[in-house]
Amino acid sequence: MRILIDADGCPVVDAAIALAQEFQLECIILCDTAHCFNKEGARTVVLSQGADSVDFALVNMVKAGDIVVTQDYGLAAMCLARKSRPIHQNGMVYHEGNIDGLLASRHTAQKIRRGGGRTKGPSRRTKEQDAQFICQLRKLITEVLAEEHNDTIQEIK
Repeated sequence: MRILIDADGCPVVDAAIALAQEFQLECIILCDTAHCFNKEGARTVVLSQGADSVDFALVNMVKAGDIVVTQDYGLAAMCLARKSRPIHQNGMVYHEGNIDGLLASRHTAQKIRRGGGRTKGPSRRTKEQDAQFICQLRKLITEVLAEEHNDTIQEIK
């Protein structure tokens, strides 16, 4: 298991790296040249700017069981298809039961904006959101580690 971070506009990079280090997991930050990160405890992959260049690189890199930190519902859906475990920067874990509704709401918002309308942007980030993310990421890491452990036991039998 690794933690991959869609780092463009991600406010929880440091928290995700800290948890990766705590659990001794590889952490990979993916960003484009407009948002270059160089953080101790993580490997950074910098991609050229372009529509969804980071998203496509991340999807090509992700493996089953990896955890992906992203606020992009489309990227989360592609990661779910690859059997990885995406999590939003606010701590919401994406899964088969919520992704369709999230994609539908994103599509509706895009239609409103294309028609000249406005949609409400995100509110100011709070310490509670940071704490929720850390709590949920720690829980997700523990779950995936337990699943990997159970898979290993099954292979031994």
